[in-house]
Amino acid sequence: MSDNTFRAMLVEEVAAGKYDQVIVDRLVSQLPDYPVAISVTHSSLNYKDALSAFGNRAVTREYPHTPGIDAAGTVISDESGTFAPGDRVLVTGYDLGMNTSGGLAERIATPVEWVARLPEGLTAREAMTLGTAGLTAGLCVEKLLEAGAAPEDGEVLVTGATGGVGSIAVALLAKLGFKVAAVTGKLESAEFLTSLGAWKVLDRETLAPFADKAIAKPLWAWAVDSVGGETLFNVIKCLKYGGGVAACGMASGAQFQANVFPFILRGISLLGVDSVELPLAKKTEVWEKLAGDWYIGEQLQKIAEDISLDQAPEFLARLHRGHGIGRYVVDMTR
Repeated sequence: MSDNTFRAMLVEEVAAGKYDQVIVDRLVSQLPDYPVAISVTHSSLNYKDALSAFGNRAVTREYPHTPGIDAAGTVISDESGTFAPGDRVLVTGYDLGMNTSGGLAERIATPVEWVARLPEGLTAREAMTLGTAGLTAGLCVEKLLEAGAAPEDGEVLVTGATGGVGSIAVALLAKLGFKVAAVTGKLESAEFLTSLGAWKVLDRETLAPFADKAIAKPLWAWAVDSVGGETLFNVIKCLKYGGGVAACGMASGAQFQANVFPFILRGISLLGVDSVELPLAKKTEVWEKLAGDWYIGEQLQKIAEDISLDQAPEFLARLHRGHGIGRYVVDMTR
């Protein structure tokens, strides 16, 4: 990176419906005209980045484009005066990497309202191991705790457990003393999940028999669902009286067929979680928890794989195919 140029991943539509992901040198003048300029040291890969990288127009409307909904680094300049050069900061969500040039680059420019100070106790790498996935997992756990969840209630189910949100939710819930039942379609990763603290590992087909039932035998006290679709309602059917599920994903679809029986007969709560447009003050509050009482440093080492910016296209393709495990941290110095 120089004063005038920086390296970035650029997604280009090279033919109708065909997108290439290449690493290029971009001009600083090509960044959006926002007040905060940040030198990015670390980013991370998310499923939303994979969607953007392969031309999903619901995520990114116009190409060429640089994905990356997460970024951590140091402030170069801030025209608003809120931050000083050298301040350690992070940005997750809002429009970064969607329709605003994103974090898979050595430099970004953002509104000041998107930028949070990196909490004491977290390195930039750890912050990006968490990233949007970790923030979302933290928000899910917070929702359950606010709804009254306690370890003595029984097992907590986590779907999509080998993914970014799922793996961090498993580790965080285990740290807080919960017995976690981790659901995955990748049973070969069972050892990985138990190393994060999972009490047991279940094949996702465990939920399939409940598809035709209006309500099923109560099996789990609480749940975190990062999958959506029919999986979400199959989980709801199996929750114990007074339980709830924190829902944050839609990898299996945005719709499901439901009935009122679990909600009325068992008092089940469906707790929606958003980490994208959440006010910065609330994001900061959760980041402080993740850096403090909820710190899972040892597990973060197991969850993360470090890659270079040059490797980002390869690993985004892996995520797009549904083959990702844990978290991929992009180290701009590699």
